[in-house]
Amino acid sequence: MSKKESQRLDIVSSKPNYSSIEGFKRFWPFLKPVFFWLVLGVLLTIPVGGLDAAVASFLKPFMDNVMVEKDTEFAKQVPYIIVGFTIVQGICIYASNLVNTYVGTRISTNLKKTLYKKLLSADISFFDKNTSGIVMNRFAGDADTATNGLVSNAKLFLSKFWSSVGLVCVLLYNSWQLSFIAVGVLVFLFIPISIVRKKVSKSIARSVKSGTQLSTRYVETYSGIKIIKSFNLQKTLFDKFNSNVEELFKISMKMTRDTNWLGPIMHIVTAVGVAGVLYYGLHLITTGVISSGTFVAFIAALIMLYTPIKSIGNNYVGLQTSLLALERIYDVLDLYSVEEQEKDNQKSLKGVNKSIRFEHVDFSYDGHRKILKDISFEVPVGSKVALVGNSGGGKSTITSLIPRLYELDSGKVLVDGTDIKEYSISSLRENISMVFQDNFLFDGTVRENLMYGNEKATQEQIDFAVKSAFLDEFISKLPHGLDTLIGERGLLLSGGQKQRLAIARAILKNAPVVILDEATSAFDNKSEKVVQRALDKLMEGRTTIVIAHRLSTIMDADKILVINDGRLVEEGTHAELLEKQGAYSVLYNSQFANKAAAKEEDSNEAKEVEEAETSEQE
Repeated sequence: MSKKESQRLDIVSSKPNYSSIEGFKRFWPFLKPVFFWLVLGVLLTIPVGGLDAAVASFLKPFMDNVMVEKDTEFAKQVPYIIVGFTIVQGICIYASNLVNTYVGTRISTNLKKTLYKKLLSADISFFDKNTSGIVMNRFAGDADTATNGLVSNAKLFLSKFWSSVGLVCVLLYNSWQLSFIAVGVLVFLFIPISIVRKKVSKSIARSVKSGTQLSTRYVETYSGIKIIKSFNLQKTLFDKFNSNVEELFKISMKMTRDTNWLGPIMHIVTAVGVAGVLYYGLHLITTGVISSGTFVAFIAALIMLYTPIKSIGNNYVGLQTSLLALERIYDVLDLYSVEEQEKDNQKSLKGVNKSIRFEHVDFSYDGHRKILKDISFEVPVGSKVALVGNSGGGKSTITSLIPRLYELDSGKVLVDGTDIKEYSISSLRENISMVFQDNFLFDGTVRENLMYGNEKATQEQIDFAVKSAFLDEFISKLPHGLDTLIGERGLLLSGGQKQRLAIARAILKNAPVVILDEATSAFDNKSEKVVQRALDKLMEGRTTIVIAHRLSTIMDADKILVINDGRLVEEGTHAELLEKQGAYSVLYNSQFANKAAAKEEDSNEAKEVEEAETSEQE
């Protein structure tokens, strides 16, 4: 599988189950920062477990001295001893829970930080190939599932582990014969657990898939609510949602059927163990091998040992869900990322002094179907180069290759004669400002969105960018000026206002190279003129690459490249290309012929209206 193909995430882990050693090695980077507290948490559980064993052991002298020998002095001490044990155990339990919760929460926090860094460094192709639901589940949902389940089960395990060790010691001390029966029956628990594990893994995978589809459905509903309502799609969307949620219900019930029998099995096995101990214990008492006090202490320790074992069925699904989520997290962390593969000795691009050049560039999104084929051209520094051509021809793809949003299949992109792969990605992108047709704005204030272009910008620089983008008058009318909230994705702004804010952000970045990807194509003539004036300010003194739908906006370009079906079919100035009578000329004539026809139609309609009004007056 190629690196481009490997960007798609599977619903379940694509790797076999990790061994305990491999799993520990993978998890060690998250354990290391809290290792001291982890050890302390484990140590605090020792007296908790030890006191359980002490209570069980205490029953032997109590039975023998008080119940049999009638030792009243010892009997008077019993309440104080029990209260003392309980107080010490309570303090240890509180401290242990506090430390273990800190360890679990810190691991969860560090895991989320690592996953978010991975998300930020992921290649654009990763986002192209995975739905929003998958991304949300794998980067946010799995982190919570893995850490919450592991923390709760780890706390339970630690609290019961030393208790179990101590109780087994009590069993062996009181009677090795009865211990053999009591512990021996537990071997039979491994068979049902292994059966459940296989069934649960499949059900969890189906559950994750359905949960992912639900997450995607929520995101799509939020993002596309205007389309949903305007096309009356509520019933259609609800039917799809209903299908997903009913599938999730069926999976949940199947998982319950597959695992609920584990609890009764645990009860049966432990009951067999207790029955065997009672049967053989009576024989040992009657033959004088053990005292009644020893037997009572043994039974008490056995019941305390068996109690957590009975709850294995309840906790097993949660534990398996957490472990499978952890495996999926490892898959995410193993994803190939160009940014993470960068070498430390990459060059730093300090500016563009000569040109940007494409040399025989081929590109495909999936590693198979070619989108760009043998593209070669040069953009001299300080020039304005326009890309035009049919829709889907590869124009946006070309501009995406310059800041390395995607990686080439073959060929080179050079800045000042040096392959861009030799520059660090961050320094390369620092020299490029991009303005798209649909620009993303963050939930926050106008000022915050502007300063994403330059986080160290002064007020003077902000004012200059705002004025250059013709936003000053608009901002002056806002209730809080630059500190006015604009809503998620800038929903409180009009299309033109959002575009000019994006342009102001690019001006504030002050990069030497500007890429405009159909930055005015979505506007009417009036809005386009305002945005175009702002773009003209942005392009002043900068190397500019423009993708244009309206040819009227790029007729002054130093060079026009015609890209059709992934190939560079023509290049030259506006006048040169018209003279060639080729692809550009056809595109130009088609576009302006349509405009002329529209004008003529408007003129004819006006004449008809005028004639109609005249006849009515007559």
